[in-house]
Amino acid sequence: MLLIEKPLDGVAVVTLNRPEAMNALSKALRGALSRAITGLDQDPEVRVIILTGAGERAFTAGLDLKELSTDPLGMGAANATSADENPAQAVLSCSKPIIGAINGVAITGGFEVALACDVLICSTNARFADTHARVGITPGWGLSQKLSRAIGPYRAKELSLTGNFLDAAKAYEWGLINRIVEPADLMPAALQLAAQMADIDGDMLVTYKAMIDDGYDLAMGEGLQLEHDRSVVHNRQVTPEMVAERRAAVQARGRNQ
Repeated sequence: MLLIEKPLDGVAVVTLNRPEAMNALSKALRGALSRAITGLDQDPEVRVIILTGAGERAFTAGLDLKELSTDPLGMGAANATSADENPAQAVLSCSKPIIGAINGVAITGGFEVALACDVLICSTNARFADTHARVGITPGWGLSQKLSRAIGPYRAKELSLTGNFLDAAKAYEWGLINRIVEPADLMPAALQLAAQMADIDGDMLVTYKAMIDDGYDLAMGEGLQLEHDRSVVHNRQVTPEMVAERRAAVQARGRNQ
């Protein structure tokens, strides 16, 4: 149902493993994902997480509608705020960077989980769709707010008020994703990026990610003040010797790229 691997130093890969059900987010899978993300967030050996789906058809088709149709209480999951029921919140609550390796369709709740990731790398098989309106359910995991902030309200309305699919090429053109690769290159590309991030000090990754995320929720002036306040606290702990050592490493890396 959920696979966890550590293929590289500092990197963990979490795979939604229900390919026969398009990796739909059953109650059991939602709970397993929450526990996995929490555990990896607390694991000092992990600095970066990759989240993907098994197979080439689907990243995840969202909530398991077949399961919901037989559970009168199941609809509560659509508006759940706890990480064990809301997988987008499970991803958002992680202090470490999460790279979404989108291998296939990311539909409705699956789209919301993808939007919760910090970076999105897509295979050419990837497609996104918001079918909330067509199913008759309003989103409760952040899609109505995050999508419009990612691609603008006009494009977001086009997608959400039609339920139409957005292919990987258009998603890249609209600035929704970072890059597109062939299916066979998806995990190598995600692992390469994760390794580059994992080469950064773990505390620095957490600090900088939080500065970006927390500031993005504020108006520009407030965000600049947040940056200043946190920067003053952090940089007091940085010595000239630390800067010199890291500067040499940065220069060496630049020569090798």
